[in-house]
Parts: sequence; structure tokens; C-alpha cells
Amino acid sequence: MAKYSRLLVLICGILSPILALLLYQIVYEALTARSMDLEKDWLFRLSVSTLAMLVPPVVTLFLALRTSQSGGLGALGKVGVLLAIVAIGLASKPVKDGIIRYKQTQNLAKRGVPAPLFDTRDIFGNSQRLADQKGKVVLVNIWATWCGPCRAEMPELDQLYRSRKDQGLMVFGISDEDVATQQNFLKQVPVTYPLLTLSGQVPSLYRDIARYPAVFLIDRQGRLQPAPLPGQPFEKTTAAVDALLSAGS
Repeated sequence: MAKYSRLLVLICGILSPILALLLYQIVYEALTARSMDLEKDWLFRLSVSTLAMLVPPVVTLFLALRTSQSGGLGALGKVGVLLAIVAIGLASKPVKDGIIRYKQTQNLAKRGVPAPLFDTRDIFGNSQRLADQKGKVVLVNIWATWCGPCRAEMPELDQLYRSRKDQGLMVFGISDEDVATQQNFLKQVPVTYPLLTLSGQVPSLYRDIARYPAVFLIDRQGRLQPAPLPGQPFEKTTAAVDALLSAGS
């Protein structure tokens, strides 16, 4: 009987990582489909989904405890326990993403505080410093080539830049991807504003990103102002930029 219990612990342990990831995906997608406000209930959806992914490894550990008390785990049971612990460790990813997303939400909502200065290079090797944009309204767009919404909004962002640059608007794109990847993307979706790398000094404000694209708005006095959240219509970005341009003109 003890042999079968150990085998059961092993099987549950093997299945734990797979079921943990599967449950997380199923629960998260189900909650997202039923959400009335994706921006307000993201923490609830993330928390419930993370708890769901802990069920398989917790069940495995419970079985292991009972087996240990009745006749010892043996080699098979210990392997099952180890795999269950690995499955529990998988929960660190959504927890980390949640922390970063919370930071991002707080950062995007900042108002009236000095924007952290960056000093880096664009994908063509030119030096780009936020300090050089004094007196302008600056829009910093955090993007990635794999991000569908990023690709979709870049032509609109470029149009906004070209139509407002004479009024004092500057736009920067920042990506953590390598230069070659960004340059290849630029051939497909050409934009005229600088695309920056993280090769220089780029503060964590522009790095702690969980949702793409993310927009930071900086007024003519170099202060952060609330920016539209990821996923909102681009018209909100245009309106926010125009308001800052008008306020300082």
C-alpha cells in the first residue's frame, strides 16, 4: 500500500507544474472574460489565478505528508515532493509581474514631480538626453517589437510627433530589445522620433514595465504628469499632450 502511495505522490508531483500553469491560464482568462473593468480588478484576477496554480502542488504535499506518516516517502515520494516545490516556485512569476505592474500604475499616475533624467543612445548611436529637452513637452513611449498594441499605435504616435513638434513636443521610444531587432522593425514601421536603447543611464521608472505600451508624459517644466494607461484609446494620449502643450505655451 505504501508503494502505491509513493507512486501517487510521484505522479502528482510530475503533474503539478503542468496543472499549475494550466489552472493559472484557465482561471485568469475566465476572470478576464467576465471582468467589468480590466484596469480596476487586475489585482483580484492576478491573485485568484495565482492561488489556483498553487492547488496542484499543495495537494501533492498533502499526500506526501500522509504517506510520510504512514510508511515513509521513499525515493519516489521525495521526487514528487521536489517537483511540487518546483511548481510552487512557478508562482513567483505572476507575483513578480504583479509587483512590477503595481509600480508601473503608481509611476504613470505621478503628478508634479521631477521626471528622472535619462542619458542613453538611440539605435543609430546618437546621444539622447532628457535634460536637452528643457522647455518641451516630452512623451516617453515604452514599447517592444513583439507587442501588438505597440506596433499598432506607433504610426499614430509618429503622426502626433510630426504634427506637434513645432509646438514643442518631443517623443522618445524606449525598448529593452537589441539594436538590430529595433532597426529591422523600423524598416517595417518607419517612425521619425528617436528609438532609444538601455545602454546608458535609464532610471527604473522607465524599466519597471509589466504592460505595454506604456506612456510617460513630462511637461515643459520637466515634471511628470498623469498619462493614459495601457490599452486606452490613442485619442486620450493626444488630448493629454495637447493639454500640456497649451498649458505651457
